Amino acid sequence: MSNSYPNRVTTAVPGPRSQSAHAARQQHVSASVGSYMPIYIERADGSILTDLDGNEFIDFGCGIGVTSLGHANEAAVGAMREQLEAFTHTLFTVTPYELYTEVARLLGEITPGDFAKKSVLSTTGAEAIENAVKIARSFTRRNGIAVVEHGYHGRTNLTLGMNYKAQPYSTGVGPRAGEIYRVPNSYPFRDGEQDGSVIARKAIKTLEKISGADNLACLVIEPIQGEGGIVVPAPGYLETLQAWCADNGIVVIADEIQTGLGRTGKLFASEHFGFVPDLVVTAKAIGAGIPLSAVTGRADIMDAIPAGGLSGTYSGNPVACAAAIEVLSQLTAPGAMDRTTEIGERLRAGLAQLQEKYPVIGDVRGHGALFGIELVDADGEPNAPAFATVSQAALANGLLVMAGGSDGHVLRLLPQVNISDELIDEALSILDTAFSAL
Repeated sequence: MSNSYPNRVTTAVPGPRSQSAHAARQQHVSASVGSYMPIYIERADGSILTDLDGNEFIDFGCGIGVTSLGHANEAAVGAMREQLEAFTHTLFTVTPYELYTEVARLLGEITPGDFAKKSVLSTTGAEAIENAVKIARSFTRRNGIAVVEHGYHGRTNLTLGMNYKAQPYSTGVGPRAGEIYRVPNSYPFRDGEQDGSVIARKAIKTLEKISGADNLACLVIEPIQGEGGIVVPAPGYLETLQAWCADNGIVVIADEIQTGLGRTGKLFASEHFGFVPDLVVTAKAIGAGIPLSAVTGRADIMDAIPAGGLSGTYSGNPVACAAAIEVLSQLTAPGAMDRTTEIGERLRAGLAQLQEKYPVIGDVRGHGALFGIELVDADGEPNAPAFATVSQAALANGLLVMAGGSDGHVLRLLPQVNISDELIDEALSILDTAFSAL
């Protein structure tokens, strides 16, 4: 692997203009709003971010999976512009519009499951998770929520309790919501089990003991964990849990906020496992940067809440819906998922070379344009200091990567699902240089 790549960064990182912007931010913005990297962006195009100092960065974060089809996607921006000139807001529950219905129709077509479906649109991923839980509780007339270790679902009051990690999300802001039951996730690198059904049976046994199946309204689970470190469950895990839930009248909710909409080389990560949830939650990539989220699922379940029980002032905003229709059109175009699968193969091959070269890389895992690099110390334990060094070195050479893992020790890679081979190879070369800094 060559370490030759363009010199995209010409100042210290952060540069002087970013430093000035950061000083103003510290004066005016609450310290509770953190920033992963103190570089301030002036413009973005495709897979490249440009900061105030003119430095360029290959974006392997996508705003945590939001700009999957590239920054300033021409067709999506065109759809938004056209809708902006027509009308920006009426509120669907007051005077409706066809765009909302069209997004719901398209989601019903592409989400897993061959059954009648309906959708409800909202604004953020956490809001959609809360809506999905409300729907499940109303349908089952039960209260319990099952979640798994290392999961992440949002920053609202309910989702804080559903998250695995307290710091920084819920420390000091309790009490957390009750009736949430946490069980083991399949994590082959850590649990050593390649048969996911073994871990699923342990989870089921735990749920039967600490909750009881007849108390559970839903199981909420990411098919592949994002914040948790791109944890890909072993075969049999999701399927076994799904079968048990079906036998016990428990609604299965797939949190596909980060993993859905083509991120993994399939429209939904659930498809890699033959996993067919009752409800699917989408957000992030659906609006090309404009806030939009959705719950899509079995029509009888989706109709469980009376009219007026869901929605909000900005739910299903028409500009966001216009963007979503274009996004879904591009993702379902012939060859779109083939390209993302090719990206995954190229990333996997390059990361495997790095793993052979650097013992700090304990595991490489993922699909399509979603990969995690788990960093370990000499004893195989999580190595967060190595992540800090590598991520900063990568940024200094023009590559932005995200943190992942419950211990902050996983390099989370989320490039655009249509990124070029040239930029992938450049990013891999930058990572090689970054690892050599250890």
